[in-house]
Formats: sequence, C-alpha cells, structure tokens
Amino acid sequence: MPRIGFGTSALGDMPNTYGYSVDEARAQATVEAILASDHPFLDTSRIYGAGRSEARIGAAIRAIGGLPAGAVISTKLDRDVETGRFDAAAARRSAEESLAALGLDKVHVLHLHDPEHARDLGEIAGPGGAVEELFRMKEEGLADAVGLAAGDVAVMMPMLRDFPFDAIITHNRHTVVNGNAEAMIELCVERGTSVFNAAPYAGGALAKGTAGFRRYVYQEATDAMLAPLRRVEEICARHGVPAGAVALQFSLRDPRVASTICGVSKPERVAQTLEWAAFPVPDAVWLELSAIERDSADPEATRAYDPG
Repeated sequence: MPRIGFGTSALGDMPNTYGYSVDEARAQATVEAILASDHPFLDTSRIYGAGRSEARIGAAIRAIGGLPAGAVISTKLDRDVETGRFDAAAARRSAEESLAALGLDKVHVLHLHDPEHARDLGEIAGPGGAVEELFRMKEEGLADAVGLAAGDVAVMMPMLRDFPFDAIITHNRHTVVNGNAEAMIELCVERGTSVFNAAPYAGGALAKGTAGFRRYVYQEATDAMLAPLRRVEEICARHGVPAGAVALQFSLRDPRVASTICGVSKPERVAQTLEWAAFPVPDAVWLELSAIERDSADPEATRAYDPG
C-alpha cells in the first residue's frame, strides 16, 4: 500500500464543500497524474459529487488503456441519499454502481461510508445490514480488503470493536492541530487494523494558507477557528518551511498510519504533495510544534454536512 494516497472528492465537483468547482477535463488530468506517479493510490466514494468522482476516474482509466499495474483503488459504500436507508440492498446497489462507474470488476479496498449520516445505525450493523453485506462482498472477491470510513469517532469506535475491519479512514481528526482520533488509532493498533489518515491539511487550510483560504474542515471559519492553524504557519514561516509540508509529514511520521490520503483537485497539487513529502523539515520545527496542545474535540461538531 502506498504511503501517500489521493482523495478525489473534489474531482466530483463539490463546490458547497470546497468552495470551488472542478470541470471534467481538470479532473481527468488530475487522475492521470496520480496514476502516473510513484503513489498511484486513488480514494473515492459513490456519493462524491453524486457519482461524478467515480465516473471521472473511470473515464481516466479508460483513456489511459486500463488501470496501471500497482495502482490502488479505494471506494466506499454509501447510503441512499434520499431516504438515508443503509441496509444490505442499499449497500449492494452502491457497490454495483461504483464498479460500473469505475469500469472495474473489483476494488482493492471497499469501505462502509459515513454511517453517522444514515437513518438508523441498527439497520447498518444488524442482521441484513450494510456491514454484513460488506463482508459478503469481500468473500465474493469484489474487494481485497474492507474498512470503515467515517467522521464521528463515537460512532466508529463501537463498530470497530464489533467487526473485524481490515482498515479505517479517519479525516480531519489526526492533524497537527487536532487529535480527536487518538483513542481510535490506538484501538486500531491493538486490533491490527490499518489506519488511513485523510485530510491532513484540515480541509485545505494548511495547504493553501489561512490568509486567503478562510475555511476549516469544509466550513467557513472564524478567526478563533483559524488561530491554531496560524500558530503552525508562524512556526513554519520562521524556519522557512511550507506549512503544507509540515501538515503532511506530521501524518507520514506517525508509524501507526499506514497511508496518508491528501485531497487534490489539479495535477499541480499531485506534484506539490510529493515535493512536500520529501521537504527537509528541521527538528526544531517538530520541537516547537510539540509544545502546542492539539485540540481533542471533534473539529466537525458544528459543521453543517452537505454532500455537494
């Protein structure tokens, strides 16, 4: 599994979440850049852009003549957006639509996605639910591994204890400024569950800079919300280090993290991610950062969720 993966939700054109649009040509060029890189790991979902992310990835794969050897595709089962239904039938339909859009017979990793937004957790985890169907899909060979990808740690923890997921994706909750997922990561280490840490830039702010990007974890941000990120930026500026490199390497340095998933929306960001991963960060930066107490609260507690 590549140590760096690329999140593709923005490639589905989700302006309500990211504050900008991405057209089809730009999306395809970005996918092609990822697949041509040394870290050809794409993470997507059925719900991203109402299916556009997967469709655009599938088009890019066809355009280059098929999925390159060594490439990794991860996608996610999603609930029925209209009803919130997430039983076995909804999960099966989601998987079938994903494979059709991607043009693949199977994926490397298939995650159960965002159970906290479904209508009934019991429906998901009980008999005839989405979790049961997820493991059946692995048995059928539709995925090499299965996982849980969600936000709310309080929802994820019981499910991780109850089911033998191969992996999890946590996002925005294991960053240089936030440690909400700490206990969950430790539980995964105990259980031998791989941790994919997504959104190390806190929704883009640490990559783009808080001066011109006033958003934090996919929502408009106040000065109070941006204050911890600006402390990180100040430390990085004193040492001549990009804040994005520090945010990315904070995750890459953690031996508990199997892969760090970074959202990108244009080819230049793919190249920049790999440059940041190799950027020399002085020990003094990590020492100063270690003196900053990371917030343990859920960073998305006040977020108004919008799948668009």
